[in-house]
Amino acid sequence: MLDLIAILGAGGHAAYLVGGSLRDRMLGRDVADWDLATDARPERIVELFPGAMYENRFGTVAVQHLDRPFEITTFRTDHDYADHRRPDRVEFGTDIGEDLARRDFTVNAMAWGGRSGELPGLLDPHHGIADLEGRVLRAVGDPGARFDEDALRMIRAVRLSATLGFSIAPTTLAAIANRADLVRHLSGARIAAELTKLLAAPTPSIGLGTLESTGLLAGISAELAAQRGIPQNKVADEDLWDHTLRSVDAAPADRPIVRLAALVHDIGKPSTFADGRFIGHETVGATEAGELLDRLHVPRATVERVTHLVRQHMFVYQPSWGDSAIRRFIAKIGRPALDELFELRRADNLGSGLAADAGGLVELRRRVADQLDADVALDRGALAVDGDDLIAELGASPGPRLGAVLARLLDAVIEDPALNDRPTLLLLAQTQLAEDA
Repeated sequence: MLDLIAILGAGGHAAYLVGGSLRDRMLGRDVADWDLATDARPERIVELFPGAMYENRFGTVAVQHLDRPFEITTFRTDHDYADHRRPDRVEFGTDIGEDLARRDFTVNAMAWGGRSGELPGLLDPHHGIADLEGRVLRAVGDPGARFDEDALRMIRAVRLSATLGFSIAPTTLAAIANRADLVRHLSGARIAAELTKLLAAPTPSIGLGTLESTGLLAGISAELAAQRGIPQNKVADEDLWDHTLRSVDAAPADRPIVRLAALVHDIGKPSTFADGRFIGHETVGATEAGELLDRLHVPRATVERVTHLVRQHMFVYQPSWGDSAIRRFIAKIGRPALDELFELRRADNLGSGLAADAGGLVELRRRVADQLDADVALDRGALAVDGDDLIAELGASPGPRLGAVLARLLDAVIEDPALNDRPTLLLLAQTQLAEDA
């Protein structure tokens, strides 16, 4: 980073470390992305750093230096935010003060560096150091104006307060509540990016609770917001939303799929609530979770995994299950989702005020592990024959009928793993094809 500042300075330009990278450095946190600001225009930055790429019309140039990514952005002022998302017009400038004045929060509106030939120093025109020391998140200038410019800043404030462990200044928090409906202007992808970071916080319930209390949650997901006030016969004096918050906190921080699934695992309860019961909420919830995640433009593979976990999270284990029942359970859930489902159930248990292993979870996990260690066939790919074998050996025709025969073979092997033998399965398949003829 110092090398880049030196190169810009040698080229006759001012250069400063700015934004979240400076904030995190001052907090002693790891810096993921380094951001620099300069009076050099984008084409000049590209000239000074061969191989750099001018990314967008906002003056940001991507530079790879010593195998690390850096973003260098020309000083600018922003004008007119008609859609509450992006400035309609940017104007490049030469004043770091004007550049800092356009930023979101005081702790992000500091700069370290200087002009060419000057000794580097810290600039703090908006008293960000005081807010860092007080662990307060405060909008730069008029918070209402900042949020009118870009409504995502409201969600970012909530996310930063949760991930940094900061409180939100009262005037800034009030402005969020007053303008919460502006989130309807935001793209799902931008919301999802902030939500993913929020769910990675040490205690996500802090931020999620603020989303709900300010009204932001209703603009993101009316289904989740509807959980507030729905009674739950779990922890005394707590409702369904409280249960969701407890469950998310209990999910492992290093398992983003599980935390996301914990957030939406009971999303179907408000719409199925009747006579104190939630019949079929897991099925309805899988559909509603999929619709929400699609609106947020979450990757399709992630949507499929999360909705599968939601649909299956109400499983009931009985110690009387035989080994074949365990194998059927594995086949139903699928190997890739098993551990995530167990972690979701553990979080759901804790969120319900129960012991983590309630419902025989530890025993079920052990029995599942035993079956996986035995390397038994649990899906069609592990069968000793496939569709091509049945076509070549038995003259079967491709199509649904062939798929049904393979499904019955898998069912037989799950019941008795000893049947997973090529001659045996061909004989069984021949019989089934003859019976279906």
